[in-house]
Amino acid sequence: MRDKNVLKEEILEAFHFRHATKQFDPNKIIPEDDFHFILETGRLSPSSFGFEPWRFVVIQNPRLREKIKNTSWGTYGKLPEASHFVIILARTIVDTKYDSKYLMNQLLSVKHFPKEHLDKFLQRVEKFQKDDFQLLDGNRPLYDWACKQTYIALANMMTAAAQIGIDSCPIEGFSLEKMNQLLDEEGLLEDGHFSISVMVAFGYRVTEPNHPKTRRPLEDIVKWVE
Repeated sequence: MRDKNVLKEEILEAFHFRHATKQFDPNKIIPEDDFHFILETGRLSPSSFGFEPWRFVVIQNPRLREKIKNTSWGTYGKLPEASHFVIILARTIVDTKYDSKYLMNQLLSVKHFPKEHLDKFLQRVEKFQKDDFQLLDGNRPLYDWACKQTYIALANMMTAAAQIGIDSCPIEGFSLEKMNQLLDEEGLLEDGHFSISVMVAFGYRVTEPNHPKTRRPLEDIVKWVE
């Protein structure tokens, strides 16, 4: 067992190392095993009810990268230079509603949920979606809820990358409508089962940040209730 204090220090060093990299070195490519490690941390991330309402689309095709760069203002300086570029899709109401075929498959085939408890569990999910979080008023609420889950995976992937010396930059600088149109034309949204949530570039920085990481002090953001 590794020393806990050493491990904590290494993790905090990774958080200080990580920053939203604005320019990547096009001559440095992430080794295949390192990038699979990053993807695996996304795959193993937690999600509400264990629904895994995401898909990680790794865009390495130069033609599509150029289209994305011309559609998304937030990719300036990241495409085509980033070693790897990921679009994280969120499942829509088609797959995330309590009575969807996707959830039935997820629970029975992936989670190996006991069939005798399935109806009761789905009733609980239905109550959660209808009453607790009011997610069934239109198509957008469940999509937004799924996007929340994708950000858990996003954070884990960026942190894992930082721990092995790989840079990243999350990207929200795009029009949902225009990016969804592009991805739909490319056949990546699977007839409305997915919608774009966020994008993230991975690679190696060209220069070091101009200033140290700044955050509000812990006492400003943490409130203890005892």
